[in-house]
Order: sequence, then C-alpha cells, then structure tokens
Amino acid sequence: MNTSPSDLCARKLCIDLKQGFPRHWHRGDAFRSMYFNALSMSFPVGEQAFIDAVRAGLELLPDNPEHNSLRVTVQQFIAQEATHRHIHGLYNVHLEKQGLDNRWQHWATKRVDAARANNMHPLTMIALTAAYEHCTAVFADCTLRYDNWLDHAEPKMQMLWRWHAAEETEHKAVAFDLYQTLGGGYTRRALCFAYAFLLFVVESNAQTLLNLWHDRSLFKLRTWWSMSTLALGKNGMFWRCTLPLLRYFKPGFHPNDDDNRELAEQWLTKNAYIWEAVRRPATQDNRGAINAMVRAVAP
Repeated sequence: MNTSPSDLCARKLCIDLKQGFPRHWHRGDAFRSMYFNALSMSFPVGEQAFIDAVRAGLELLPDNPEHNSLRVTVQQFIAQEATHRHIHGLYNVHLEKQGLDNRWQHWATKRVDAARANNMHPLTMIALTAAYEHCTAVFADCTLRYDNWLDHAEPKMQMLWRWHAAEETEHKAVAFDLYQTLGGGYTRRALCFAYAFLLFVVESNAQTLLNLWHDRSLFKLRTWWSMSTLALGKNGMFWRCTLPLLRYFKPGFHPNDDDNRELAEQWLTKNAYIWEAVRRPATQDNRGAINAMVRAVAP
C-alpha cells in the first residue's frame, strides 16, 4: 500500500484578508469570482467535518508501532485542515460584507448533524472525507498546473488559492490511507465517492448561482460565457478534471498513483516568502493543541 508523507507542515499564510478584496477579484470576472467564492463558503464546515472524521478514526487505530507514522501524519493533516478552516472563515466574513448569502454552510451542517444523530459509522465518515479530499485534490492540481485558472486574479487571492491547493496536494492521501488501514473496502469507498461527488456538483453550482443572483450578474451574457470557458475552454474543468475524478472508481486506485507532490513542493518553495512554518509536537492528540496551533497561524 502507498503511504502518505510523514512530514506535512502547517503554514501561516502571510496575507491580510481583514482589508478585504474586490467583489470581482478574479480579473473582473463575475462568474469565476463567484464560483471560487462558493467553494470557500463550504470549507469551514467541511474542513471541521474532515477533522472530526479522522480524529474519530484515530481512536479506532490499533495502538502499535506499525501505525505510528500514519498516526503522526493524520495529526499533521488535522493541523493543515485547521489552518484552511481558519483562513476561509476570514474569507467568508468578507463575502458576507459584500452581501452574499452562504447557504452551503447550512446544507453541510444539516448533513453532518444528521450523520451524528444517526450514529453513522466512523469508517463511512472517513470514506466520505477521502472522497471529498479526492475532489479537492483534482481541483488543486489544476489550480497549480494551469496558469490560466487564476491568471490576472487579484494577487493575494491567487496566493491564497494556490497555497490551499499545495497543501491539499500534500495531504491528499491521508484520509484514504487511514480508511484502508482501518479495513475499509471498495464498495463503501465507491458509493461514498458517488454520493460526495454528486453533492459537490449540485451544491457548488447552486451556491454559485445564488452568489451571482446576489451579485446581480446572473443574467448577463458575459457571465454565462465565462462559465462555458471555465468548463470547456483551454484547460477547462471538463477536459482536465473528468478522468482524474473517475479514476477513484478503479478498484486498485490510490491518490498517489498520480504523484504530483513535487508540483506542490515547487510552488511552496518558489513562494516561501508568503508563508511561515508553524511547528507543534506531532504526537499530541487533543483539541487544545490544534486550537493553539490555529491561534498561531491567525493573520
């Protein structure tokens, strides 16, 4: 079995979101701005659900030396996801000030609450986490690989999205490895991915349309032209994301079959001036340690 890296690093992103950013920060393009904004709206609730899922998985992991590396890596995954949750919380506060209505967070919260109320098996929660992580990793790869995905966008927003993409690329296999180590099988994995992918497509588009409605740009021709070019234009999402996403259904699939971690490393090295490493004892397994780390990375 492929294993996740054991040297993940939580990073403080050295950009100031408190001053806000333009409404159409993505090169003046309403659709692309509102689509990326929609993704951000899902992250605080989603990242917390992922953290809770893998933390519950750690409690099921046998306490023996052969799992020490995975245990440490999962804690490092939690640290990275906590920084993402924090920075996108700041991002979303500004979106609210711009008059956008974040419905996705409520849809996600209701699902998470229902899963807990119905005592969903921890392995299913980890399978869903791994599924969403694959969706995010495919999107992250394109964000790093194809310049035109963020060309001419407001500089600090480019940095934010590519920093997030780099860390998602680094830890894309962690939840998957935890799932497999705990004995998770193919059927549950495939069904959870089908469910997660369908929800992602429906809710990302629904939130984007809602954003465009509040932005008063929903019915403009250039909005729909931008949507078509993002989907079908040069390096469009349909051409670049479809096959990588569907590979998840391959029985022997592993996220690191497409080992693009060097792409993330190159970006992080090139842009080291916009982040600072935040260290913490990797063996700690408590919410207080994670919260202390988040306070450390807060801009």
